[in-house]
Amino acid sequence: MKVYKLTVFEQTGENIYEDSFEAATDDEAKKIGKGILEEKGYVDHTHRCASPLGKLVLFHP
Repeated sequence: MKVYKLTVFEQTGENIYEDSFEAATDDEAKKIGKGILEEKGYVDHTHRCASPLGKLVLFHP
């Protein structure tokens, strides 16, 4: 399992949410990340989810 990092920002650039979670693949991490964003109500905020190698698996400007 790899550790992915999900970060959500306000339009001002302020970090409003940050969490880490484990997933076996980038596709699984994308699904988990989307689920967290929906649960927390951050789908329309600027966000990114990065793999341990720095690859963006989710990004919304």
